[in-house]
Amino acid sequence: MKEFWDKRYSEATYAYGIEPNAFFSDVIRDIKSKGNILMAAEGEGRNAVYAAKQGWQVTAFDQSQQAKQKALQLAERFSVSIDYTVSDIEELRYAEEQFDALALIYAHFPEERRRAYHRQLATYLKKGGVLLVEAFEKKHTVKQKENPNVGGPGNVAMLYSIVELMQDFEGFDFYILEEKEVELTEGLYHRGNAYVLRIAGRKQ
Repeated sequence: MKEFWDKRYSEATYAYGIEPNAFFSDVIRDIKSKGNILMAAEGEGRNAVYAAKQGWQVTAFDQSQQAKQKALQLAERFSVSIDYTVSDIEELRYAEEQFDALALIYAHFPEERRRAYHRQLATYLKKGGVLLVEAFEKKHTVKQKENPNVGGPGNVAMLYSIVELMQDFEGFDFYILEEKEVELTEGLYHRGNAYVLRIAGRKQ
């Protein structure tokens, strides 16, 4: 997958645009206390840069070197700073309870590794810290057949359900749990009607 993402992010345009994800921007903007946020599988930095503009201290990672280069260029364009690491999840070395918030925006992992990855990432979040997730829901395959440009993993096993994520992130008090049909206008590769799930919760 690293080669796939390096190729996609090597294009001159930003694959998913430079505007933040709508759900992420709405929720993160309303959190009063701005601390440290970890952006998982962050890609070209649109959400990380937005968080930095809102006053967050941003740490991000992705497996793509091309993604990092684009993200740092975007941060420079908006005169903000982000700490960006190129790494697979297994190689991350963040401290337990290091971050005040954790965001996974369209961070889809293989089914056999998903739960372990989510639980590893959750250890980096402080008690009381906020978890934010937007991802494609399992019904999204219907939308992909109607419109391939809407994006999302081609493997249905990499699509998510609310129940799966609640089990992955045990020990969270969820205040948003919703499945929605939304119109995506995110760059070249998230365009059209999609089934998504949205989660927000605090670590107990």
